[in-house]
Amino acid sequence: MPHSDVSVDLEWKRGAGAPGDSEARPSLPEVNASVRVPRGGFWVKRLLAFAGPGYMVSVGYMDPGNWATDLAGGSKFGYTLLAVIMLSNLMAILLQALSARLGIASGMDLAQACRARFSRPVNLMLWLACELAIIACDLAEVIGTAIALKLLFGIPLLWGAVITVFDAFLMLLLMSRGFRALEAFVIALLIIIAGCFAIQIIAAAPPVAAILGGFMPSKEIVTNPEMLYVAIGILGATVMPHNLYLHSSIVQTRDYDRTTEGKREAIGFAVADSTIALMLALFVNAAILILAAVAFYGSGTEVAEIEQAYELLSPVLGLGIASTLFAIALLASGMNSTITATLAGQIVMEGFLRLRLPHWARRLLTRGLAIIPVVAVTALYGEGGTAELLVLSQVVLSMQLPFAVIPLITFVTSKRIMGQFVVSRWLAVLAWFVAGLIVVLNLKLLWDTLFG
Repeated sequence: MPHSDVSVDLEWKRGAGAPGDSEARPSLPEVNASVRVPRGGFWVKRLLAFAGPGYMVSVGYMDPGNWATDLAGGSKFGYTLLAVIMLSNLMAILLQALSARLGIASGMDLAQACRARFSRPVNLMLWLACELAIIACDLAEVIGTAIALKLLFGIPLLWGAVITVFDAFLMLLLMSRGFRALEAFVIALLIIIAGCFAIQIIAAAPPVAAILGGFMPSKEIVTNPEMLYVAIGILGATVMPHNLYLHSSIVQTRDYDRTTEGKREAIGFAVADSTIALMLALFVNAAILILAAVAFYGSGTEVAEIEQAYELLSPVLGLGIASTLFAIALLASGMNSTITATLAGQIVMEGFLRLRLPHWARRLLTRGLAIIPVVAVTALYGEGGTAELLVLSQVVLSMQLPFAVIPLITFVTSKRIMGQFVVSRWLAVLAWFVAGLIVVLNLKLLWDTLFG
C-alpha cells in the first residue's frame, strides 16, 4: 500500500527516496546532469542538447521482438494493420512523455519513485516483475542478434548467442567516453536501420494509396478474429515496461536549471525529443509490415519468422542486396537493444534496492540469464525452437507491462507528487484509458497464447 504520511512527501520534495534512506542519490549518478545545455540563445541549440534520450528509448519500439508480429501482419493482411502500428506508436508517445515528465519534475526515476511511495513488499514485487521483463527483453535481443550473425556470417545460432556476451565490453567502452558517446552510437545504429529499410522500401515501390488507406482504422481489425489476434500482438510487443524506467532516468543526464522555469522548458524539449524519435520507430515498424505486404501478401506465403523473410526478400523484390540489408538492420537492432536493456537494468536495481553492481557484472549477469535458455532450447529442439522462445519472451513482457504503467500514471496524476507539473485532467483520463486498453489487450494476448 502507498505511504500516505506527510513526511514521505517532504522526503519526496527533497529527493531523499524511501523513508530511512540516509542520503539522497540521483539517478545514474555517474552521468546525472553531465550533458551541458546552453542557457539562453537560439532554442534550437537547447533542443539539440536534449536530443538523445528519446532515441535511446525508441530502440525498444523496434527491437527484434517486434519484427515477427510486423512480418506476420503484413504477409497475412496486407496494409490493413498499419493503423494498429500507428495507434500503438501514439500510445508509446504518450507514456514516454509522462515518463520524462516524472523524471524531470520529481528529480527521481520511476524505480526511485516506487521506492519512495510504496511499501517494501510492493516494491519487491515491482522489482521482480521489472527484472523479469528485462530478462525477457534481453532474451529477444540475444535471439535477434544471433539470427543476424547466422544470416550474415553463417555463424551457428548457438555460437551467435554466446558471442553476444561480448557486447558487455562495448557498453563499458562507450560509457567510459561519456553519455553523449553512448547516445551517438545508438543514433548511428538507428540511422543504419532506417537507411536499410528506406532502400528496401524504394526498391519495393509499394502503392502509396494502399499505404495511406492502411493507416485508416478498419472495423475488420476487430471483427476478424485472426486479424485481431495479430493486432493485439503488435500492440503487446510495442510498449516495453523497462523503457518507462529508462526514460525517467536518462532525461536527467541533461544539465538544465533545476528551477520551475528550467524544469518546464526541460519537459518541453524532452517530450519533443522522444516524439520525434518515436516517429522514426513508427517508420521502421511500418516499413517491416509494408515490405512483408509487398513481398508476400496475396502470394499465399504467410511469413512469421525472421529467417524465412530473409530468404524470400531478395528473390521476391528482385533486389539482390535486400536480404543483406534486412539482416544488417536486424543486427543493428539487436546491438542497440542490448545497450538500453543494460541501462534499464542498472536503473531498476539501483532505484529499487540501492544496490550498485559494476557495469560489467550487471551486463554479464543479465546477458547470462538470457543466453542460458537460448542455448538450452537450441541444443534440445534445434534452431526452430528459438522462434517459439521469441514469442514467449513477448508474452512475458506483456505480463509485466501493468507493473510499470500503473505506477507511472499514479505518480504523474498526483498533485502531491508532481506539484504544478501534475498532468491536466483530460490528459489523466486519456492516460488511464490507454493504460486500461493496453492491460486488457495484453491479457487477451496472454490468454490466447496460452489457451487459444
